[in-house]
Amino acid sequence: MGVKKIVIKVGSNLLSTQEGYIDLSFISRLSYRIKKIMDSNIKVLLVSSGAVLCGANKLGIKEKPKDLIEKQALSSVGQAYLMHIYDQIFSNYDIKVGQILLTLDIFKDSDKFNNAKKTIENLFIKGVLPIVNENDTVAVSELIFGDNDFLAVYTAYMIEADMIIMLSTAGGLLNDKNEIIKDVKNVDEVFKYVKGVSSTFGTGGMRSKLEASRIASLMGIPVIITHRDENLEDTVNLKTNGTIIHPSEKPIKSRKRIVTFISQPKGIVYIDEGAVKAIKERKSLLPAGVIYVEGNFNKGDIVNIADREGNIVGRGKVQFSSEELKIVKGKKTKEVKNLIKNAPEEVIHADNIIVY
Repeated sequence: MGVKKIVIKVGSNLLSTQEGYIDLSFISRLSYRIKKIMDSNIKVLLVSSGAVLCGANKLGIKEKPKDLIEKQALSSVGQAYLMHIYDQIFSNYDIKVGQILLTLDIFKDSDKFNNAKKTIENLFIKGVLPIVNENDTVAVSELIFGDNDFLAVYTAYMIEADMIIMLSTAGGLLNDKNEIIKDVKNVDEVFKYVKGVSSTFGTGGMRSKLEASRIASLMGIPVIITHRDENLEDTVNLKTNGTIIHPSEKPIKSRKRIVTFISQPKGIVYIDEGAVKAIKERKSLLPAGVIYVEGNFNKGDIVNIADREGNIVGRGKVQFSSEELKIVKGKKTKEVKNLIKNAPEEVIHADNIIVY
């Protein structure tokens, strides 16, 4: 595999010791391993959480903040501290670092997207390691990634990375016998192995990694979830003790459809078995197949699509508001036209659906 560009993702739990302090030893080991990769002419981008953790350390706060404003305040203090730590430690290995702070809207606006991409490419040309984090201090709830696992995937898509490496304390996805599952071809089949989240300052856990990896797979990007101290030179050559999540055999290429992934879903549309079969056959979702609506959304918003049991089967751009959809759910096209003037035939057109 000719790997030229990779994204490495590090979460807050990896940056913290058991006592709640910044794990400088881990960062030093990470620096050494990244340097070895960069020396082999592979461009590396690091997606790092930890601003809130660092802010809490600075201010002597032991608990994770409960609301956005408190998170933003801690991030304001912590982001500078985090970059200072990275700059100090990475410089020991002759690595120059650059800070990139992103918000979700950048990935939905082509001008902002291209500008951010060119900035990162210029850092690569200069031999600088870009360190990416969410811009917590200005983000509002509608613009939050939810977890940096998703930020890693979106950034990998932006820079056209060949691989994403997510470092983990677990060392990979564990089965019921606590053995690492080596290869995953279909992400949907392994969610049953997900266990709970126990990190103090982290927001994701293995479920988040799998959700993000499902998106990466559909974008055609392989993901490796592995131990925090694995030899990354081996990892980029697919020699890993962790879990390899392989790219889809039919990756999505359309930017328009990929943006559907990136947008924050505003609700859930539950559909019957016939509708599930239809959208999997690349057909549109019709009102007749809708059985239940959850959340408040407007025409043009992104919604998740779920089956009767609540399993998310896809995502798409809806052509009805939630209130309109409650009126027409289960109805045939002719009935819909009588209930809502100039109503579209499809709840979600096939071109605007991504099926998991």
